[in-house]
Amino acid sequence: MQTWSVGILCYNEAQTLETLVAQLRQVLQQITTTFEIIIVDDFSTDGSREIIAGLQKKYPEVIPVLHEANKGIGGALLSVYAKARYENIACVPGDGQFDVNEYLPFAEVPKDHFVSFYRKENTSYSLFRNMLSLFNKQLNKVFIGIDLHDVNWTKILKKEDLDKLELQLKSSLVESEICAKLLFLGKKVIESESKYLPRTYGQSKGASFAIVKKAIKDTWLLVLIMRKFKKKKQLK
Repeated sequence: MQTWSVGILCYNEAQTLETLVAQLRQVLQQITTTFEIIIVDDFSTDGSREIIAGLQKKYPEVIPVLHEANKGIGGALLSVYAKARYENIACVPGDGQFDVNEYLPFAEVPKDHFVSFYRKENTSYSLFRNMLSLFNKQLNKVFIGIDLHDVNWTKILKKEDLDKLELQLKSSLVESEICAKLLFLGKKVIESESKYLPRTYGQSKGASFAIVKKAIKDTWLLVLIMRKFKKKKQLK
């Protein structure tokens, strides 16, 4: 039976955290006997931290990581990866828009594989947000060689593989860096269609032109990172 570390990325998710943790615990108890739930609070201001403290007291599996400044999705993901101890590592958004029951068929992820969930429809996204997602997908495909349905949704990664990647990006494009490096190393991807549940609390963090600008800049940086990574691995 494989062990699991699941991270929850939290930024002002006070109204969804308790339900999400309860659902996640129920799912994990069906697929493993050893797991941890790492809640990364990215400097919330809505009382999320008090709820996290209560969840930590209630459930011994809950491990809080509290950011003292907002680091964004990339920073939250990196905090989960740094803290995780177990074989399979996954991250879910704290807003509850990922159905954690979708982990059930993947209780045993094969060695040298990773799972990439993809959203078939993003009906709650604005036209701009959907265009940004398509733009990001094309950048990944053309310049980095990643041809996946959805690089930016939840995944199941192997800790032993993740620890070898020497991650350098700190923005949300770290997910593209992970996929690119895993695929280059010959890891096999299992893509699985995912529901995109409606938001029940708060507002989408959305996307701005500043984020688009940062994504373009980091894409070119990732091209250079991948060149160096490939060269280093090929010399070994």
